[in-house]
This record gives sequence, C-alpha cells and structure tokens, in this order.
Amino acid sequence: MIAFVSGPVAALAPTTAVVEVGGVGMAVQCTPNTLAGLRVGEHARLATSLVVREDSLTLYGFADDDERQVFELLQTASGVGPRLAQAMLGVHSPDALRLAVSTGDEKALTAVPGIGKKGAQKLLLELKDKLGQPLGSSGLVGQQRAVATGPVPWTEQLTAALVGLGYASREAEEAVAAVTPQAEAALAETGSAPVPQLLRAALQTLNRAR
Repeated sequence: MIAFVSGPVAALAPTTAVVEVGGVGMAVQCTPNTLAGLRVGEHARLATSLVVREDSLTLYGFADDDERQVFELLQTASGVGPRLAQAMLGVHSPDALRLAVSTGDEKALTAVPGIGKKGAQKLLLELKDKLGQPLGSSGLVGQQRAVATGPVPWTEQLTAALVGLGYASREAEEAVAAVTPQAEAALAETGSAPVPQLLRAALQTLNRAR
C-alpha cells in the first residue's frame, strides 16, 4: 500500500493532483478541499489510499491521515465505494461526518450527491459503531468543535480551488458569481452547496470566456 506521496506538485486538474515522486508523476484523486490547499511547483505531502480494481489502480489523496482513515472506514458500509466515500469527504470534514453519524443526522448525509433518504438511513445504521465520536471532546462542546471545523463556505472553497488551478483571483471571483444561482438553488433544496459540480460549472464558464 502507498501510505503517502511527497514531492512538488507538477499539475492540478478539477479532481486530480499530479505529484512528482522520484522523477515519476503520481496522479492522485483529491477532493476540492484538498486541491484548494495545493499550488503547482510547491511541495506537498498527501496521505493516500490505493484502490485496486481488475482494470485499474487509483490513488486517492487526502490532507491528513485522519481523512484517509475515515475514507477507508466509509467503504466498509455496503454500497459505498471510493467515489462515494470521497464525495462524502468533499461535502463534510471527518469530524462533521462523525457528528452526523453519532447524532443520526440524516439531512447531513443526504446533502452528499448520490445519497438519498433510504441510503442515508442505512448508512447511519451501518456506520454508527465504526466512525466513533468527533475527535478531541464529547458532548455539546465536541459538537460545537465539529461544526466549527466543518467545511469552509462554498464560495471560499471554490475560489481557492480555481486559484489553485492557475486562474487569476478576478477570474475566479467572476466564475463564482456566475454559478451562485446554481449554488443557492442547491442550498435551498438540500442545505449544502455541491462544490465538485460547482467547480465543473465554473470551469465551463471560464472556458467560454476565453
């Protein structure tokens, strides 16, 4: 198993970072949150999880070991593969997921694209004894900390991801403004803005403008 990759970031794409390791470019699938913290040419260290399939080897990358551990635990639930596990971490931080599962917060799980009401109920049952409590504390204080360390507002997340991909701050802000109606509609419907989909829409806006 490849536990982590460390080296300069050679390239960034909407869902992938290429990290140079010993002269080899390792393509790593990452969430928008993780990608937002990377810059081409700068050194990065990503915790990784290698998913082996008959026809592919896919490396998933994370900001830290805790995120990787939650990614792997999520896949112990029936019906959860690596893509859905990554989508869950794209919407919620590890502690926010622990809090959602420990408190039976069905709405938090249905905010993840691909998870419906029945799926959320099933996941809450299967993951209840696997993820544990939010780290650092318990009770109300622990819940407050988990909320405080949840995902950053979608506008900041999206702007940082676009700047990380090489766009100027002004271009990023204009693209964010262009997809705001889509984000607001999603917030009204599910209570969460789907950053991966918004990032793709923002990139399409930028490509049309060029």
